[in-house]
Amino acid sequence: MVEKRWNLLPQPTETSDKEDITNLCHELNISPELATLLWQRGVTNFDEAKTFFRPELEQLHDPFLMKDMDIALQRLEAAIEQKETIIIYGDYDVDGTTAVALVYGFLSKFYDNLHYYNPDRYKEGYGISKLGIDWAKEQGAALIIALDCGIKSIENIAYAKQIGIDFIVCDHHEPGEILPDAIAVLDPKRKDCAYPFKELTGNGVGFKLLTAFCLKRDIPLEELFEFIDLAMVSIASDIVPIVGENRILAHYGLKKLNTNPRVSLKALKEVSGFQGEMSIESVVFTIGPRINAAGRIKHAKAAVQLLLSENYEEAVDFAYEIQNHNTERKTHDSQITAEALEMIRADDWLLTQAKSTVLFKEDWHKGVIGIVASRCIEHYYRPTVIFTKTKEGFAAGSARSVVGFNLYQAIESCSHLLEQFGGHMHAAGMTIPIDQIEPFRKAFDEAVVANISDELLVPQIDIDIELKLEDISDKFYRIMKQMGPFGPKNMQPVYMTRKLSLAATPRILKEKHLKLELLEKESGVTMTALGFNMRDNFYDKLLNTDEFQAVYSLEQNTFRGQTSLQLFLKDLKF
Repeated sequence: MVEKRWNLLPQPTETSDKEDITNLCHELNISPELATLLWQRGVTNFDEAKTFFRPELEQLHDPFLMKDMDIALQRLEAAIEQKETIIIYGDYDVDGTTAVALVYGFLSKFYDNLHYYNPDRYKEGYGISKLGIDWAKEQGAALIIALDCGIKSIENIAYAKQIGIDFIVCDHHEPGEILPDAIAVLDPKRKDCAYPFKELTGNGVGFKLLTAFCLKRDIPLEELFEFIDLAMVSIASDIVPIVGENRILAHYGLKKLNTNPRVSLKALKEVSGFQGEMSIESVVFTIGPRINAAGRIKHAKAAVQLLLSENYEEAVDFAYEIQNHNTERKTHDSQITAEALEMIRADDWLLTQAKSTVLFKEDWHKGVIGIVASRCIEHYYRPTVIFTKTKEGFAAGSARSVVGFNLYQAIESCSHLLEQFGGHMHAAGMTIPIDQIEPFRKAFDEAVVANISDELLVPQIDIDIELKLEDISDKFYRIMKQMGPFGPKNMQPVYMTRKLSLAATPRILKEKHLKLELLEKESGVTMTALGFNMRDNFYDKLLNTDEFQAVYSLEQNTFRGQTSLQLFLKDLKF
């Protein structure tokens, strides 16, 4: 286990901040600890708290504030009026497949000359492919709506224009200096786009296009909101900030998933074996990987077929097929991760000098190299790129970053060695000639060394507040839970408690986990705590200490009909 540094987030120290805390305590009838959690999330008064705790769909922005939205809608309307064939084209990951299901599923209620298309991860790669455009031409298409891709597909969108196919691009990735020559480019990250919220998913941009479509045609927005659970799954799985519009969409999407889910998501939940109410975190770890597995192992079309299914028995069949893909994905993941870690251990330069990891093996499965990059970071905490050979004789790479380091900029500085690349601060993909991998390895490490601090190479646990066990109550937990949905920029609160000791000998669960009874010395309060994969690092230390500190989150545990609060440990210090 990599040693972690503890980072206590900013606390209210100014007089005005303390006044905000006092007012929140009084107006909301909450403790100073809860008021501090709200203050850290930008909530400083009653009205802001009301908006935060009770997000409303009416708070979503006018879609026509997005650059090119009026042009995009005019072209879509013209295609429908002229009965043109429209292709809904989406990437092969969760964001892309849910976006295709949302846009195709909704538009097909009003127009039937539609097809959808997801590229093959292995034959076509990321973005708009010439193969996909040629297929669209064979269908007689005059318009392609691209979802979660297209912003960097300059050449292929120009090719489409040459053969008489228009594009509406709905993307959320960083644009390059040149925008594609599409009829309309919807991307809130465009420098010339004044849209107020910049962190939509690709699915979210498609959702805004459909919102404009509804407003223009006087279609009740409630009909579009029936698809809001798909928007939520993309927000959860694409790890975007859950603030602003994403928070609203995620809130109502989770509500729908937990009360009246579409049959496809209900089926995925069933085959995953998940019980109870789902959170953003459980969507990330149960629904997201299964949808992703279709494109990683076989073809993303299977995921879209499932997501569009309206028959529960059919959806369950599709879900089990995808479950099998996910099981295969896990096997590849474990095997390749073990090989990658062994390669790091066998390379003296990687072990002792490098501040990045770059690995290549010809036969690694392309569908899991991004996951393997993340797994390597769990063991060797530094920016990581994993390459494998493609059928075309190039190497495809998937990169992941550490918190606070701009991976995209580091890769961009090596772009002279690459055939193509794309991504953002935290994750990226690329293609490179195999004979350029070694030069890239050195150039990438030089870029990392030049721009990363030693501090960023140690994983950080952000701690919201110090908390005493005696301050934890059912009311505290109930109000804290209403601060969700939790995710980036609104993470589930993490607490630190000092002066703890053991009230009983630690129990070892499944040979690697710890179950502790913690005693707070000052108050005498005891609470149960679980520490996953903590036995090796902490069992002996706990037996040989009188006092320690814990960092943890709070969860509810129901066992044999009894519900209680327990701590989920993240780290201990002695």
